[in-house]
Amino acid sequence: MWGFAIEPKYDSTTMQIKRFRSILVIVSILTVTLCADAQNSFVDYQKSFAKVADVFRRKEDTLRKQFEAKGLQWPAKYVYIRSFKYDSQLELWVKSSISEPFRLFKTYKVCAMAGSLGPKRMAGDYQVPEGFYYINEFNPNSLYHLSLGLNYPNASDRLLSDSSLPGGDIYIHGSCVTQGCIPITNDQIEELYVITAYAKAQGEDFIPVHIFPVKFNNPRSVEYLTKFLNAYTEYKPLVENLKSVFYYFEKNKEVPLVMISPKGEYITEDIAEPVKKLIVPSTLTVSRENKKQPIPDDELAKVVNKLPLFPGGNIKFQAFLNEEGNELSQYLDQGVRSAYVLIEYIIDKQGRAVYAKVIKGGNDEINSRLEQKFESMPRWAPAERQEQKVPIKLKQTIIIEAQ
Repeated sequence: MWGFAIEPKYDSTTMQIKRFRSILVIVSILTVTLCADAQNSFVDYQKSFAKVADVFRRKEDTLRKQFEAKGLQWPAKYVYIRSFKYDSQLELWVKSSISEPFRLFKTYKVCAMAGSLGPKRMAGDYQVPEGFYYINEFNPNSLYHLSLGLNYPNASDRLLSDSSLPGGDIYIHGSCVTQGCIPITNDQIEELYVITAYAKAQGEDFIPVHIFPVKFNNPRSVEYLTKFLNAYTEYKPLVENLKSVFYYFEKNKEVPLVMISPKGEYITEDIAEPVKKLIVPSTLTVSRENKKQPIPDDELAKVVNKLPLFPGGNIKFQAFLNEEGNELSQYLDQGVRSAYVLIEYIIDKQGRAVYAKVIKGGNDEINSRLEQKFESMPRWAPAERQEQKVPIKLKQTIIIEAQ
């Protein structure tokens, strides 16, 4: 385009080439300047906070030297973080171009842990999530020194977690205390904050953070996980998905593209076949294809001003769930200590619970009885959108444990 613009002005080929080169130089300088401005704008914004400015002043030169000592280019353009709950580790991987493999920069000690192995499924359970996330917030004013927010609940969590109270506010942060987050020391969060801020400034808008139950190549950790899975067999499909992604990265030092199925299961484009084999429905997954949904999907509200309310409120609803879980425990398969059941149902305009359908977990007896129990619930206060009563589909998790 630039050649076309200058070609009619000169007869001399030499003059044309010189002019063309000068324009290219100007364009190149302008492009570099604009890119530099765009890259620095996020870092400059972060430095507008006194605490963060002080962190950059103290940490940047030290980090640059650490990168140089490991043969890494400063600042990193791409960052990948993975954390291991049982091993209490957080790894920081970096690279300077899209075509390079990731290289490990540092492993931090996660200095406190809440909950146990297994995913986060509801507010207040003190669980650290397990799955595939990205950094969606840089918080310079955190009560825990500095913090990096994660996009929990992600699309999978919204399908599989408590539909009304899935929880949130999951961070990697300092201060070495936790109620379900990933805590490291203040010195470590400062390093992580500076490195990820530069990566975001250079265009990595979605810095991946993968949270695993264990480090799958650590025999001691795998032994503990195996014992845990013997008691919580419904947790196995998620573990197999996480394990596949772990080993894909171990082999290729690249992060696979992770997608989410309509059922909330993780699927990756790069290792689609192994994952598909791993998530073939087991005896703990029951289909209810013969059940008819009474209200078309396009008539169900996706956004409401007021959620439906169980008679007596959330406390009464939790009591209902606990009662049903206790009653259904007698129908667990022999040798199975617990079942994690996900059921979806519709609260229609009149507040009736209809189309209760187990989509994951349990067995035929449990699922049939649970669906009947949900469809026999007392009427709810229906959902509202713009002061109009509307039907809405909900999902609910129920843990059934042997008494």
